[in-house]
Parts: sequence; structure tokens; C-alpha cells
Amino acid sequence: MPYKRPFIRLFAALLAGLLAAPPQPIFAYSRVKDLVDVQGIRDNMLVGYGLVVGLNGTGDSLKNAPFTQQSIQTMLERLGVNTRGSIMQTKNVAAVMVTASLHAFSAQGTRIDVSVSAMGDAKSLQGGTLLVTPLFGADGQIYALGQGPVAIGGFSAQGDAASVTRGVPTAGRISNGAIVEREVGFSLAGEHELKLSLHNPDLTTATRLAAAVNTYLGGSIAQATDPATIHIAVPANYPNGVVGLLTDVEQVKVDPDQPAKVVIDEQSGVIVMGANVRISTVAIAQGNLTIRVNETPQVSQPAPFSNTGTTQVVPRTQIQIDDSKGNKMTVLQDGVALQSLVDGLNALGVGPRDIISILQAIKAAGALQADIEVIG
Repeated sequence: MPYKRPFIRLFAALLAGLLAAPPQPIFAYSRVKDLVDVQGIRDNMLVGYGLVVGLNGTGDSLKNAPFTQQSIQTMLERLGVNTRGSIMQTKNVAAVMVTASLHAFSAQGTRIDVSVSAMGDAKSLQGGTLLVTPLFGADGQIYALGQGPVAIGGFSAQGDAASVTRGVPTAGRISNGAIVEREVGFSLAGEHELKLSLHNPDLTTATRLAAAVNTYLGGSIAQATDPATIHIAVPANYPNGVVGLLTDVEQVKVDPDQPAKVVIDEQSGVIVMGANVRISTVAIAQGNLTIRVNETPQVSQPAPFSNTGTTQVVPRTQIQIDDSKGNKMTVLQDGVALQSLVDGLNALGVGPRDIISILQAIKAAGALQADIEVIG
């Protein structure tokens, strides 16, 4: 139809303009709340020792775990039952360590999750119930009490000739299994200065973050004092005070910087390279000498009805040598980016283990402009 032609022409013009526009740089902007922690707002680790009861014969063997028997006797004495001097043979009880994380500003009476882990030779905690367990902080004070049914993510079953185990049946979790009895005192509203700690300390990132906060707030309020810390002075009469300031600052977008680093896990063969990894001009060749020896002995028997011959085992050996003649040398140009480096290594047809050796060799030659961190 005639009235559709102007629309088609306009759409074609817009599409041509978009295709002709120069590509814009892409920045990996992140929120401040994803890059930093506020000093003073932190979790506290809690730990306690308790008993899990109700196990179907999968608990601790009291001969191998004497602490379990002592704990049972102490618990029963508190309930008015004297078992001193008697022999216990129950396997329905397991001694466990109970751990939890007390979140910042957790109020008295709120609930937190707890993790339960067996200490003795218990086979499984399935179907067990944790008895009242005090959870202590680093200062020795009781901050929470844990109790409830244990939920595990694995199972174990066995017969006379076979057994199967999936996951870890000796560790479990209790959702909302502890009640907070004591709060950690921290007055955020009374602070006049905030300290932000970067998760990954970096001088460039800290400077960019302080500049972004100052631009957003319209003044010299934030200052980077070191690669990991940014000080923010709380302006007087700021709406909603410190809480309002943190709420606004957390949403500020920052382009974090990262150093050139290659992380290698020797155990699993995992290699992680940052986007800023660069190398100088270098030629790479990779080749391994592989020798395979296969022994296939054969039996040689005498002719039928022979009285002189004997049966003999004749050795048969096959040797194969692979000197990787098909592999070629690859030249990586000066200043190539991560994608070119990966393409060049893939062109050699090498696996992760060989790539680890190649990267270490490039670093030893002084051509890899990045730090290598080996973990595992």
C-alpha cells in the first residue's frame, strides 16, 4: 500500500545509520554495593557442640567415641537420670559440631540457619533431631540456641556384598534452626564517617569509586586512602542520615579495573586468564614423545599326535612411537589480546595441561605481561 512506503524508507534509513555508527566502548559497570563491604557491618561466626538423637542405628559407636557416651551421661543427669557405671550400647545418638553465621543487625528472637556435622564414626544423620545446643561466639558468650530436625542431602545404604553412598550423609542443615538470644551491638545511625572496603583491592578501582561517589553527591566527600579503603564523610542534614547515604551510594555505578593475571589450578587443570593479559612477540611449538608398548603373547602348540613337541608361549611385542610430527609452530604477535592468545594455543591442538606448561614457559621467557598465580 502507498502509505507504507515512507515508513519502510524511514526504517531503512535508521537501520543504515545504526550500522554506520562507530562502535561504542563497552564498560563492565558494577554497583558499589557489589564491590565493597561497609566496615562494622559484618557477620559473626558461631559454634557449638551437641547431640543428634533418633538415628536408626547409624549413630556413633560408644566404644570408638567415648565423648559421645560422656555427653549422653551428662545430658541424662541434668534430666534426673543416673547412668554412671552402666554399659551403653545405643547407636542412635551422634555427637555433632553445630555452626552458624550470625548476620549483622540480627535482632533478638529472630531465627538463623545452622549446619550440623558428625564428629564420631556415625554412618548417617538421616532422621535425627538436634537437641538444644548453645552457640558461642569468639568472646565465649552464648548468642543463639539451636534445635530441630536435621535435613541431609545424601544417603547411604549397604548389604552383605555391596554398599552405595551418595553425597555426605554425615552433614546436614537445619533451616531456621537457631533462635538469636543476644544481639551484636553496633550503632550505624550514630556514625559520622563510613569506611568502604573493596572486595578486590585495587588503586584504580578505589580512585574511580571515590570519583563516582563525589560526582553523584556533588562534593569532595569520598576519598581513597589506600587500594582497599574509601572514606566517606557523612554530610550534615543528609536525608535519612547514614542509612539514606548508604542507600544512595550503593546504587552508584563504577567501572572496576583488574590486574593482568593468569590463575592456574594444578589439580583440576583449570586456567583462568583476565582480559588485560598481553604477551610480546613469541614463537611457540609443542610436541610430546609418546611410546606405547603392547604385549600380546601367543601360544604355540606342536602338531597333532606329535610325541616330541611341547606347548610354548611365544612373546609378541608391538612398539608405537608418536613424536608429534604434525604439530606446527605458532607465532603470536606483540601485544595480542586474550582472544588471540587463546586462538593461538588452540591452533596448536594442546590440552589444558600442556597450556599450563606453555604459559609458564612464556612467563619464564619474559613475554607474558601478567602475573601467574598457581593454586591447588
